[in-house]
Amino acid sequence: MFSRLREDVQNIMQRDPAAKSAWEVLTCYPGLHAIVMHRWAHFFWRHQWYWLGRFTSHVARFLTGIEIHPGATIGRRVFIDHGFGVVIGETAEVGDDCTIYQGVTLGGTSLLKGAKRHPTLEQGVIVGAGAQVLGGFTIGAGAKIGSSSVVVKPVPAGATAVGNPAHITKKEDQGKPADKGVAPFSAYGVTASGDDPVTKALHELINHVAAQEQQILNLNLAIKQAGIVCSEPPDNDKFNPEQLNKLVD
Repeated sequence: MFSRLREDVQNIMQRDPAAKSAWEVLTCYPGLHAIVMHRWAHFFWRHQWYWLGRFTSHVARFLTGIEIHPGATIGRRVFIDHGFGVVIGETAEVGDDCTIYQGVTLGGTSLLKGAKRHPTLEQGVIVGAGAQVLGGFTIGAGAKIGSSSVVVKPVPAGATAVGNPAHITKKEDQGKPADKGVAPFSAYGVTASGDDPVTKALHELINHVAAQEQQILNLNLAIKQAGIVCSEPPDNDKFNPEQLNKLVD
């Protein structure tokens, strides 16, 4: 028990630059408190002391603002950062080295008792603030869920899911699990380059239309030089790719 606690404290010290000391982490981090109390609740649940497990979970929710069902499976070195409003359902499975930020829901969409209703997070997954992961599917190792995303289908290993509903961006190193989930690390599931596939597609479409318009202008010029009269398009119909690209950003 104490070795797991020491491991959790060291893990938080590595991932949170705001943590100044192990004593601060031990006494002031509700995510750590929620994980520790969940271990008690999960122990009771596995031994079929269901009421005691639920009551322990309820007390942990009251003290930390984090609700973890005692039936959920939580791996090693899981970091719930800030944590207020986090909800983790009964059949959810959170793998080793995962990071979960405030307002995250690992929820279920089925009412079938005994079924796998909640998601599975494999090793090193990062779930950004306010993200909703809903359903009994798997988020692959090293994947990132962007803040405020709504994920309703599986995410491959090493990929990023952003948006509502979430769109999946595949990485070149897809399928390779992150090394203990900390290198590289993307806080809140945000990457510097930007991974929104819808935004990238819109930029490509805008640039494609701009290239086509330039080609049409060149064709009109060639037709005029051949002595054929062509009407000019009105000024208000001119395409402005720079302005549209700014709007998409």
